[in-house]
Amino acid sequence: MIEIEFRGVSKRFPTRRQPDAPAVVRDLDVQIRSGEVVSIIGPSGCGKSTLLNMGSGLYLPTTGEVRVAGQRVTGPVHQVAFMLQKDLLMPWRTIRENVELGLEIAGMDRAARRRVAGSWIERCHLHGFDGHYPYQLSGGMRQRAALARTLATDPKVLLLDEPFSALDAQTKMILQQDLASTVARKGKTVLFITHDLAEAVALSDRIL
Repeated sequence: MIEIEFRGVSKRFPTRRQPDAPAVVRDLDVQIRSGEVVSIIGPSGCGKSTLLNMGSGLYLPTTGEVRVAGQRVTGPVHQVAFMLQKDLLMPWRTIRENVELGLEIAGMDRAARRRVAGSWIERCHLHGFDGHYPYQLSGGMRQRAALARTLATDPKVLLLDEPFSALDAQTKMILQQDLASTVARKGKTVLFITHDLAEAVALSDRIL
């Protein structure tokens, strides 16, 4: 089954001064199967993040279409979770409250949210830190919390934009292993941007 598909996708960002701005992405056709991990390699400015923004529904393509689970993307897609290089945790919420955020938005009741968030906090090696605030944690721990928040909503598709690039080598390796084991166990579909060739080879079924 094809989980996410880009069909003849192009994207431009026209302005008043440049209404015919060149395409950031042009005539792209990509199919990613269910349960597949695909990494995108390319220089800065080649449209990698634009592709993920279109996959999540944050941008719409100028031409062509994006489909998730067979449905055309016309806005943000609840089956898709997006994790960036920055953890983007809310500083006024505890780690548990941050992990619960997507579940809260989805309308899950408080007791169920707490149960699901606690499970992911445990899996991401943050046990005992659920009542802490982001400023009290190291960069690696905050990124683990961001990973827990991303996975807590049980998305079909994970879009990851260099989520480990700012971390030290040891923390990066631990989080890569955590991600790989979770993706394999849950059968998630992943589109992953990285500049680290070794990371791409270690984590991916295919590299574009």
